[in-house]
This record gives sequence, C-alpha cells and structure tokens, in this order.
Amino acid sequence: MPQICKEKVYKAEDTVIDRLGPPKVSSPLKHGRYVDEDDAVLVNLSKDSLISKGRKKAEEPVFFELAGPRENLYFDPSKAKCAVVTCGGLCPGLNDVIRAIVMTAHHEYHVPSVLGIRYGLAGFIPSEGYDVMELTPENVGQIHEFGGTMLGSSRGPQDVEEIVDALERMNISILFMIGGDGTLKAAERVQAEISKRNLSISLVGLPKTIDNDIQFASPSFGFDTAVEKATEAIRCAHVEATGAPWGLGLVKVMGRASGFIAAQSAMALQDVDFVLVPEDEFDLDGGNGLLHHLEARMRQNGHAVIVLAEGAGQNIIGETGKMDKSGNLVLGDIAGTIRNAIKSHFDELGIETTLKYIDPSYIIRSVPANANDRIYCSFLGIHAVHAGMSGRTGLVISRWNGRYVHIPMKLMTRSRKHINTCSNYWRAVLESTGQPVSMKNEGKEKKK
Repeated sequence: MPQICKEKVYKAEDTVIDRLGPPKVSSPLKHGRYVDEDDAVLVNLSKDSLISKGRKKAEEPVFFELAGPRENLYFDPSKAKCAVVTCGGLCPGLNDVIRAIVMTAHHEYHVPSVLGIRYGLAGFIPSEGYDVMELTPENVGQIHEFGGTMLGSSRGPQDVEEIVDALERMNISILFMIGGDGTLKAAERVQAEISKRNLSISLVGLPKTIDNDIQFASPSFGFDTAVEKATEAIRCAHVEATGAPWGLGLVKVMGRASGFIAAQSAMALQDVDFVLVPEDEFDLDGGNGLLHHLEARMRQNGHAVIVLAEGAGQNIIGETGKMDKSGNLVLGDIAGTIRNAIKSHFDELGIETTLKYIDPSYIIRSVPANANDRIYCSFLGIHAVHAGMSGRTGLVISRWNGRYVHIPMKLMTRSRKHINTCSNYWRAVLESTGQPVSMKNEGKEKKK
C-alpha cells in the first residue's frame, strides 16, 4: 500500500525576509504599479496542509512575500554597485538571467556599475587571478542567443571570508548569486559573514538547477528547455528501436537525486516503455525485476525504449565512496550496468538484440533557453534587482502558485525536491509507459 503523502505545514516565521534597514529613497521607476508591502502569495493551497497533525484546528495560512518594485528603496540607485556570479554546472537560461539583471539595473534604476565575477566563486579569490568584467547593455545585449554563461562558472567551495573581503574592496551594494542547492548554501554562509561584519550588502539568489530539484522553484529555469531537448533524444532512440528486430533504445538524462527530466520527457513523447528514476528503486533480476518486464514488453511489441535518470539504480551498483569538488557523491555507471545486463539476459535466451545508447546530457545543458524559459529567466532577473534595491537580503527569487515571490534562502535549502512516487504525477508516468508500479522483488528472489 503506497504511503499517503501530504503537503508540509509551514509557519509564518519561516517566510520572513531579512532587510538591511528602512527604505528611505524614492524609486526612480516611472511606470507600472508598485507592490504593496502586505501583498503576498499563499504557500499551501490544500485544506489538509492547514490542519495540524492530530488536531482538527486549522493553522493560520502562511504567505510568501510578493516580488516586484517597491515605492521606496534602501539603496540610492545613483550610488549603488552590483555584482553577478554564476556557479555550478551549466544550464539553459543563465545568460538570460544575467542580461535581465543588467538591463533592469541600467535602464530602470540607472545604476552606475554592474560587475561580472568570472568563473564562479573562484572569481572572488585574488590568488586565482581572474579579472572582473564590467557588464553593460551593449555587451550583454545578445548573450541570450547563446548557451552557457558569459561569465564562466566553477564548482567547489571557496573561503567565505575572502569572498566578503572582495565584496568590501569592490564596494558592492548588491550581489546576485545564480546557482543550485550548493550555491545557495554557500550564499547563506556569505550572508552570515556579511551580517557578522555589519555590512550593508544585499545578497539575492536565483535558483538554477536543470534537475528541477530545488524546493519552492516550480519549476527551476532551464527545466522546460531540458525536457524539450531530451524528447528529441528519446524520439531518436524510438526510431532506432523500431528500425531493427529486437531493437532497444536506452537514453540517459540528468537527474542525480530527482528524476523530473526523465519523467516529464517520457510523458511529453509517449513513446517510452520504462522510466527509471532515483526516487523509485528497482531490481534488474528476478521475477519482478526490470529484465523480466523488459523481455515481456519486447516479446509483445518487438522493441522498447528506456529512459534513465543518471542517479537511478544506485541500490544496484552501490555507492562509489568518492566525492566531487562540490561535495556531491560521485555516481556509479548505472547505464553501463544496465546495458551489460540486457545483453547478457538476451544472450542467454539466444536472442540477438540491437541496443542503441544515447547520452545527450552535455548537449541539453549547453543549449540556449527556449521561449518559455527565456521569459521566465527575464522575470527572475528583473525581480532580483527590485528585491536588492529595496534592501532585502538572504532571499531567493522564485515562482510559486503562478506568482513571483521572495523566499528565504534558509527555507529553500532545507531539503531537495523529489518526485513523490505516491502522487498522481508519478501515476501519470506509469500510465503513460505501462510499467508496473514496482520492479522490486519481495524477499531475496534471485534470477532463475
């Protein structure tokens, strides 16, 4: 019986946004409406989420602060200085966010300087020797046409005190940090050091993860583009599989701990027979393992397509015990394990299969953003500037329940977002593929 999963209940203090001080400077914006300080968006929408565990009394509803321009600012725009840094792996839309920040700071607030920090947090460290670059409307005007980030990126931790020393030397007013879960956790430490020194520096985060695994980013930017490109690879795998007797297509997509790209792209194309994700453990052998069900599907249709998230099946191959520069566990080669297992299984049956393996990961993450992600990224960058100019700090810009909101970093980094395998979303994946609810054997069943 699947576990019934309910929404988490949050408290009002969870969503409070820190501020550097009272806003006393009139905004120079001349068009549009200002956001009232009490404008907000509900965190949870369902009735169950407002009922305390074990009691029927409803909790008070909790809200996220609405993003947007404020009538009064903390920073004097004519004296403010901004900096932008991109961290971690590449993702479609990075250049779009950079462009939006620069255009809004220059054209709306007439900020005299926006600096680009080269190659991630390493760009703050003097011994690394990376120069900063001045970002202007002229040199960012066309960057959204290209993938990657014009600033470059890097992984791995850097000394927080050196980072804040650099911010002080450069006289930065607002720092925009674009990155994933690790970057936001680093941003929390930078924010703590800024507060410790009692500095008037605003820190605004923008959640970047192609895996869509950051809490309260629904979805994260670049995800829509990633799904669109992944479906192209899956379509190719399907064509290859149907073009040969006993044809098999195996596509590996990104998803270290969350299989959203695999699930979403499989539903988008409707040509997938099995979706393997980190959230749903499976066995290869045995009467209920993947190979048993794959053989049955092949005998029925003559071909099959498997979409595999990179972090799936780690229960089969075991942990490597190695860590990368970002502190993430290095994953084992589940794709190679599955390919070898499929070959051995059908060889034992005397069946010659034609297996085509496609890994489009670096193509997916390096392409320019599609139209939807470009628009999304533009709004994220625009609202980041509005938040920073108003003196808000230690927050992340995101979209929640259809509105752009301010979310405290400490709330966003509490946990990763995963597919709920007892949800209607995952059930839709199973209905699309026809795969069984579980491919785990009971007990210690072995391959016969």
